[in-house]
Amino acid sequence: MPPMLLPALPLLLGATLTFRALRHALCRLALPAHVRADPLRTWRWHNLLVSFAHSIVSGTWALLCIWQTPEMLVEIETAWSLSGYLLVCFSAGYFIHDTVDIVVSHQSRASWEYLVHHVMAMGAFFSGIFWSRFVGGGVLTLLVEVSNIFLTIRMMMKISNAQDLLLYRVNKYINLVMYLLFRLAPQAYLTYLFLGYAGQRTLGTFLLSILLMLDVMILIYFSRLLRSDFCPEQIPRQKHKDKFLTE
Repeated sequence: MPPMLLPALPLLLGATLTFRALRHALCRLALPAHVRADPLRTWRWHNLLVSFAHSIVSGTWALLCIWQTPEMLVEIETAWSLSGYLLVCFSAGYFIHDTVDIVVSHQSRASWEYLVHHVMAMGAFFSGIFWSRFVGGGVLTLLVEVSNIFLTIRMMMKISNAQDLLLYRVNKYINLVMYLLFRLAPQAYLTYLFLGYAGQRTLGTFLLSILLMLDVMILIYFSRLLRSDFCPEQIPRQKHKDKFLTE
């Protein structure tokens, strides 16, 4: 039995139920008219509100963890703190909630890329949650949530048909900078550190394989972001209109 199994399960359950309750509460908020008229957009809006809340909390939390325990920047396998451990449990609970939400809402086909991402993320986080290893690496991966704050704002403005607002145009440049600083840069740094496990038959090798697959996904998303916001004429207007990640 993994050494952290007993304390981890209540934490995961509590985090998952917290996000479920948050979604229920956010569903009571008023919706933009363009969103309210479409059931699919309504579901996306509520889903993104929960994602937005998670990004604000976990992104800020990850920065605080690194500030409090700077050795996480180097000792990705052995560096540990209670705050970092709770953060990884908190975010794993979000991924469990979001996976269930997508499946139960019958959005698996449109959001299959999110499901693949969530499964890989949970597989990586569980190494820190159940074996108390690579908690530092998990905290570093959650720096991406700082970028997700602005990415989620972008997606919510798109589905509410607000692309012509000044806020959208300003946010798309902020989003690009944050994507480079808090998504591409940390991912490249983590990949560099995890390459040290290449060729070994260890948990680090397993996590390296997950990280490399996530690298590919992140680069694909980045190319989509550039085409959508900076070269929109290259994208057919109706292509993939129901795909969650390309909204």
